[in-house]
Amino acid sequence: MTENPIQRVAPLFPYLRPYVRRYCLGFAVLLGEVTFWVSVPQIIRFGIDDLQAGVSQDKLLLYIGLLLVAALAKAFFLYWTRMILIGISRDTEYDLRNALYEHFTKLSLRYYQKNRTGDLMSRATNDLNAVRMLLGPGIMYSVRTLVLMAAAVTILFQISATLTLYCFVLVPIIAVLVSAFGRSIHHRFEKIQEMMSTISAKVQESMAGIRVIRAYAQEETDLRRFRELNDQYMESNRKLIGVWGMFYPLLEVLMGISYVIVLWAGGRAVINGEISIGSFVAFNVYMGQLAWPMIALGWVVNLYQRGTASLARLNTILQEQPDIRDEEEAIREIIPPSRPVISRSGNGNGMRADKPAGVSVGFHHLNFSYNERPTLTDIDFTIPAGKTLAIVGPTGSGKSTLVNLIPRLFNAPPGSITMDGVPLRHYRLQELRRMIGFVPQETFLFSDTIRGNIAFGVEQATDEQIKQAAEIASLLPDIEGFPLGFDTIVGERGITLSGGQKQRVAIARAVLRNPSLLILDDALSSVDTYTEEKILHRLREVLRGRTAILISHRISTIRDADEIIVLYEGHIAERGNHEELMARGSYYPELYQKQLLEEELERA
Repeated sequence: MTENPIQRVAPLFPYLRPYVRRYCLGFAVLLGEVTFWVSVPQIIRFGIDDLQAGVSQDKLLLYIGLLLVAALAKAFFLYWTRMILIGISRDTEYDLRNALYEHFTKLSLRYYQKNRTGDLMSRATNDLNAVRMLLGPGIMYSVRTLVLMAAAVTILFQISATLTLYCFVLVPIIAVLVSAFGRSIHHRFEKIQEMMSTISAKVQESMAGIRVIRAYAQEETDLRRFRELNDQYMESNRKLIGVWGMFYPLLEVLMGISYVIVLWAGGRAVINGEISIGSFVAFNVYMGQLAWPMIALGWVVNLYQRGTASLARLNTILQEQPDIRDEEEAIREIIPPSRPVISRSGNGNGMRADKPAGVSVGFHHLNFSYNERPTLTDIDFTIPAGKTLAIVGPTGSGKSTLVNLIPRLFNAPPGSITMDGVPLRHYRLQELRRMIGFVPQETFLFSDTIRGNIAFGVEQATDEQIKQAAEIASLLPDIEGFPLGFDTIVGERGITLSGGQKQRVAIARAVLRNPSLLILDDALSSVDTYTEEKILHRLREVLRGRTAILISHRISTIRDADEIIVLYEGHIAERGNHEELMARGSYYPELYQKQLLEEELERA
């Protein structure tokens, strides 16, 4: 079923509600501008009739003064009309952009895996701009056209009802024309916005992968693909321009025919003495005034079709409900947001004087499928509070998936994971994630300073705390070697840092949060064994009393853990401490011997 014009813009109503008073003020000012606009032909009408009858020079000056006052007043009201109504569109755009960005931050990780970044960026920029044009010039010129036409038509009927009917004999044809071209413009603009999203996604992807493109000498191939997309975008715009190019000439032809009809009928009326020359001139001035609103009507149709097409694309994002959100149990139950503290750190390596006590994490016969493919099967174990668990296993065994379920980056089945005996879904997301320091397998740094990246997620972190976190991560000597130290800009995605340096920044970031649970997902894979040993040595004091989960392919990273779990094809194959697994295990001793051999080869 086709939506009516009101239904198309209905999603904007909540954003327009705070500005109802300003809209009323803007429309009142617009009414004043139209009043002075339509008064000009009337002044001309009476001035010509009085000139024909013979008037004094003083009265002629009076008419000139009235025209000047009307023009100045019209300009004054026009200025404030634009300031108020266009200003509202800017404020609404601001609100929409904030709402859209806030919604982006709440959407689940799965949503971003299904949608391209460039497409979302295009909607947040190009589509939002089209909606702003609908709310600003679109509303202003629509109301102005309707008010001006209502006022002008009323006066035209007073001058001559017959001439007015002749003037609007082609209005039904214009209405059909506007409707037909409007549908065509809407359809073509949707195609253009889709192509713009595709181009934005392509550019974003190419810029992010520029090093790979150059390494494989694929510049020409990548350029050719971009040109193909750009050609398709140009062709879509040409089709829209073709429709739009026909619209204006047809409108002007129809208005020209209306002028001819009025000139013929009005000329005869003047000759027959049915209306005065002043009235006939005023009638033609009003027709001239209506010419721009008729053209503006075509422009408004274009703005409306573009704006509603973009609004529909934005609304699909705003209506998207996150898979992961605060459950009813989390809102109903109150989980203490702050953890108990343990003994004060004594050697200066702790981030704060008091360290939060660790939490117990329990997995209860957990089964989890990703993309309809079983990833974890019957995972059942508990990490006691303050203990360190290590997880090893071959690639694809489900290690990262398991730890991603703890901060609810993905949702595990209800009740299958608990923290301190409380199901995860009974925690508010913000409180749950504040207790966790997480270093994911793929390190991401923001285009900010090293200081800003380390302090990310910790409000009002002191320089001393940031420095301590960097020291624990064995990053301080590297930072002191940079000319700007902690104020060094790391570039997009940390491109100016090495892989090991990026990982150490991420570790410092997690440590600075002073978490109850620290998760390191292969966080030392890019550092050498010497640096790894220094980091682990400094982390031991930080981890004392906290709960930690370490994922690594290196035995040296995990051998001191309280318990080690070997995952294989999504299930627990072996578990125990280092000595126990070496004594009775199968995969673990094999991995250990393999790494010893690699270390021997490195030293050789």
